[in-house]
Amino acid sequence: MGIAEAKKLYIETLGCAMNVRDSEHIIAELGDKENYVLTNNLQEADLILVNTCSVREKPVSKLFSEIGKYNLQKKEGAKIGVCGCTASHLGKEIFRRAPYVSFVIGARNVSKISTAVNTEKFLSVDTDYDESTYAFGEYRNSLYKAYVNISIGCDKKCTYCIVPQTRGDEISIPADLIVNEARKAAQNGAKEIFLLGQNVNNYGRRFSGNVERSMDFSDLLNLISEIPEVERIRFTSPHPLHMDDKFLETFANNPKVCKSMHMPLQSGSTHILEQMKRGYSKEWFLNRALKLREMIPDVSISTDIIVAFPGESEADFDDTLDVIRQVKFEQIFAFKYSPRPLTKAAEFTNQIDAEIGSARLERLQLLQDEILDEIAAKHLNKTYPVYIDELRNSGFLAGRSDNNALVQIKGDESLLGQTVNIKVTNPKRLSLYGEIVL
Repeated sequence: MGIAEAKKLYIETLGCAMNVRDSEHIIAELGDKENYVLTNNLQEADLILVNTCSVREKPVSKLFSEIGKYNLQKKEGAKIGVCGCTASHLGKEIFRRAPYVSFVIGARNVSKISTAVNTEKFLSVDTDYDESTYAFGEYRNSLYKAYVNISIGCDKKCTYCIVPQTRGDEISIPADLIVNEARKAAQNGAKEIFLLGQNVNNYGRRFSGNVERSMDFSDLLNLISEIPEVERIRFTSPHPLHMDDKFLETFANNPKVCKSMHMPLQSGSTHILEQMKRGYSKEWFLNRALKLREMIPDVSISTDIIVAFPGESEADFDDTLDVIRQVKFEQIFAFKYSPRPLTKAAEFTNQIDAEIGSARLERLQLLQDEILDEIAAKHLNKTYPVYIDELRNSGFLAGRSDNNALVQIKGDESLLGQTVNIKVTNPKRLSLYGEIVL
């Protein structure tokens, strides 16, 4: 008998880096166990998957329009599956609203994908399911950078956030599995390891089976840095609450840890932070951020901000702008608050008018643009080591400096996977353009 012809998989990934890694796991599982290969052509796909996000309202509404479109375009007999966070919280409601969907698996149930594709109307959205020790197959979108999960789930109770309801309680993945995965990826050419978790610096709080292990995130960073082939380590997202001195000192002093920190502020108002149940104050956040600036002068700090959270006054919003002025973030991901199902804040009666929220978001973005122009000007004629990991259009290559500045140069594919010194000749707000210097 001949080898069975491979089936074609089309997958769309919405949302965060953890979803990207989940999609890589799905691709590996289906490739190893079900003989699927990836395709970018929807019409030839035997299986169409949408890996969903539910952090904000827009990706959820986008899901049903997307799969409706796919149902009209797919070839006869092709299956549609829905995975990820929206799958977790909507569950069988997806079958009701889109009866042509073949299966639904939640964000905590990725390892069941093989069963799902072979079981009509398969549904598994158990947020207590423990995949922390499951050995997924090898597949990565990039040869040069490897995402590695270090934990699943989230124990925080932020009143605006649906993630604990879709990804379950936080469990740390055993350090030996993480180190082995990082070592294998690095030996295959991924010189940069990107560690993922909802609150990475809470690593080690709980392991599967309640096994006691003395290992925190700082220890894990040092362990991974001992892998000879690993040149750079990045991570997202740490929680400001857990940014103790040990963590900051490890971050500052380990030469393999990239000097780029994502610190999700959410609000600069201590009052609003209390309503959000974030666990820290404006003063604590500023203390940690400014200490970082003091320890590492060229550190890059990015953040997330929600404007117009229920009850946010002008004074509260001014506190947020004050933090932005003091920290001068290199990047801000800012959004207007949108109520999410299964969250406490959705029940708050002091919701902010949408027009006020839009106006505040615009003011914040204008301030940030001023700061970005100021930061960009400081890059002119500076030289940075840049790890080239992406081929762009029009003959450009792109990579990141140690402190996460996006840098683009003209060049050919031979530079991919190389770290080169680049002098910045044309700094823009969102990207620096330059030329290689010897």
